[in-house]
Amino acid sequence: MKQFLAALSLLLLLTSCGSSKRTTVKDISTTKTERIIKQAQAFSGTRYKFGGTTRKGMDCSGLIYVAFQKENIVLPRVSRDMAQRGKPVKNKDIDTGDLLFFRTSKSSKRINHVGLVTKVDGDDIYFIHATTSKGVLTSNLNERYWNRAYVMARRVL
Repeated sequence: MKQFLAALSLLLLLTSCGSSKRTTVKDISTTKTERIIKQAQAFSGTRYKFGGTTRKGMDCSGLIYVAFQKENIVLPRVSRDMAQRGKPVKNKDIDTGDLLFFRTSKSSKRINHVGLVTKVDGDDIYFIHATTSKGVLTSNLNERYWNRAYVMARRVL
């Protein structure tokens, strides 16, 4: 009987140490920049919607606005206003987390598009953004269209 009680006590002790309650722990091994990039990448494939800021639809500045907001960094909602924030970055110094600004309209001199640098690999600069034709995706600044429309880079982080 003593052995049974000892085994039962041990069993209760071992099972009571476990918890069915799940907690979320912020991954402290990643940097703020990495978390912002991951947040933006979570929207990959989301369709384009002017003024959108959700999985149902997203525009370029909405994507950046939401990704930075998750890290408590408040940016203006419009790309041309975002282009006034942070510090200018020379092309040779562009790094992950920097914002790239574009002028895609031939008839306007205004900045009307923004992307977030996700990776720099030599001369290749990859950025995530929302396009009207394909939604949220990653492009390379060396692509002819984006290279011609590129205006500047800025560092907010």
